[in-house]
Amino acid sequence: MYMLTNEEIKAYLNRIGIEDIEPPTKEYFFELHKAHVKSVPWQTIDIFAGKPDGIDLKDSVQLILNHRSGYCFHHNGAFSALLRTLGYKVQFHRAGVQPPGTEPRINSFHLGLTVNVVNDLLEEEVWIADVGLGDMPFEPLPLQAGSYNQGPFTYKVADSGVAANGWRLEHDPQASFIGVDFDPYVLDDIEEFKPKHEHYSRSPESPWFNMFLIRHRHAAGSNELRGCVWSKRDIHGIQKIEINNKTQWLEVLGDIFRENLVSYSSQERDELWKRVRIAHEEWKRSQAV
Repeated sequence: MYMLTNEEIKAYLNRIGIEDIEPPTKEYFFELHKAHVKSVPWQTIDIFAGKPDGIDLKDSVQLILNHRSGYCFHHNGAFSALLRTLGYKVQFHRAGVQPPGTEPRINSFHLGLTVNVVNDLLEEEVWIADVGLGDMPFEPLPLQAGSYNQGPFTYKVADSGVAANGWRLEHDPQASFIGVDFDPYVLDDIEEFKPKHEHYSRSPESPWFNMFLIRHRHAAGSNELRGCVWSKRDIHGIQKIEINNKTQWLEVLGDIFRENLVSYSSQERDELWKRVRIAHEEWKRSQAV
């Protein structure tokens, strides 16, 4: 299993705004989880642009160190490597996201993580860690049935109906998808997920193939930029803002999502904006019919 060098640990922590390497405590685990979610956006930009990266753990860590980002496989893969290197016990699980209009499923299109930590009473607890779901969750969730409030979102942990002894993480009712189901079986590596990533990142049948989408979660809510529509959610509800020019679009990407498109040339950024704008105008015309 890939482990970070001491220099890589420091660079990763610097990327997410943490200064010191600390012992693998529960409190530090929470700090790391929140810092990663707050600092690194979830995005399909590289898939949309036709230049997706691989999901080997080393590749995913390098995305973080180079001030880039990715989607679930990259986020959870990189974060798992950081946690393991810091001394945490981390497990991989097959998982499946349930979009609206579909049934619960476990199809390995999501990489699930659980982390074992020791609490103040020296008891081992199991937590759901997920920095790769875009708008959920901000903090780890206990692998224990119940409802949990985080900012404007309410999450539920329950038994899975599609995997014996598995569990289900239900999203807030107003959020972008319904929930995620997890298989309890522990995987030794991420080979299971590579064909799924190949489909997600290169197949025209992938939901992300023609979708410019970036999401960011913070303590008080979340942001989403879908093409030219910026959606902000907090305790007051959802506000949608239409972006009409490239300058504003790039500013929102950089200032709100911390996505500065560092691996894209000026010409490539122009091409991205043109594709996004054309798709947005086509979408508006379809809504007017």
